[in-house]
Amino acid sequence: MDLTYTAQEEEFRAELRGWLKRVLPGLPQRPDPLDWPGRRAYDTTWQRMLYDAGYADLQREATPTQHLIFLEETERAGAPYVGANFVGLLHAGPTIAAEGTAEQRERWLPPILRGDEVWCQGFSEPDAGSDLASLRTKAVRDGDHYVVTGSKIWTSHAEVADWCELLVRTTPVTPDTPKHKGITWLGMPMDAPGITVRPLRTLAGSTEFAEMFLDEVRVPVAHRVGAENDGWRVTMVTLSFERGTAFVGEVVACRRTLAAVARAAQANGTWDDPAVRRQLGRLNAEFMTLWRLTQWNVSEAQRTGGVPGVGGSVFKLRYSHARQELYDTAADVLGPDAYDVGHDWTLDRLSSLSYTIAAGTSQIQQNIVAERILGLPKGR
Repeated sequence: MDLTYTAQEEEFRAELRGWLKRVLPGLPQRPDPLDWPGRRAYDTTWQRMLYDAGYADLQREATPTQHLIFLEETERAGAPYVGANFVGLLHAGPTIAAEGTAEQRERWLPPILRGDEVWCQGFSEPDAGSDLASLRTKAVRDGDHYVVTGSKIWTSHAEVADWCELLVRTTPVTPDTPKHKGITWLGMPMDAPGITVRPLRTLAGSTEFAEMFLDEVRVPVAHRVGAENDGWRVTMVTLSFERGTAFVGEVVACRRTLAAVARAAQANGTWDDPAVRRQLGRLNAEFMTLWRLTQWNVSEAQRTGGVPGVGGSVFKLRYSHARQELYDTAADVLGPDAYDVGHDWTLDRLSSLSYTIAAGTSQIQQNIVAERILGLPKGR
């Protein structure tokens, strides 16, 4: 498989790099990382700048390789990340583009791309985390609406969101019906009556996650993406984007952090420890390999119609652990300063603890790799 870039793709890279060099110096100061309303305003302002410059529509109009170049160059330039609209731009938006009707694409995609509307993710529940198919939030059909009752947890960016990609159960589980057969994917407006959001505070003090309680919330049937009870298949499309391409920019960021950790080690003397040098060298090889795997996954997605495949699970599984190892190594280099929560690496280390859980636990990814790639029998 050819992983090199074409002349046209390199031309796109040069144009993007030039635009970033012109506009980034004029950006306002970044808000406090714990101020999510402020971060929403900052992130959506940047998204509008991308839209006005013609770069926001990469999710729909560009090839997966051009999207990869965009993520690579914006991260290398230190441009703002998608931030508060992570779910809209990297999960819900691509899913709607792939599975939505023409009317849904027209209604939802332009506001996402302009930064006008922010989405959150309503998948996990208190009793349905890794076993997502066991979710209990139910939706009962009432004419042109579903009446939704239940609760969600770890709802990403719910406190600043306008819409939620919501999984509900539209058919009860029976002994004769697989539990994943009765699930439906809905787009739920977050200002609908009956929604209560309670932010959850992380170890780092941030509140990007929330509990969400739904008390007979009415969601139009027209907001259903895919057929009723076909939500599990649609969800696999969402998760393929989440695991396959959503972390691409973070690989570039980790490579930049790794270089900074190496410079810090050389400056404070920890570089003299052969164990530290050996770990930094191994991590450098690890992230180079992950980048090549990313290129392969994107190339495969381009060949098969734009939706990442199960190779995304291989990437997500290894990346989650490599990120944790990177910040553990950074802590070794920092020494006592690793306990200073004012240091970016300390906050990133706390955040990295969630990566082996978020977007499907490492155990779930191992099952996917074993069953869908290696062809091993399902566990009982």
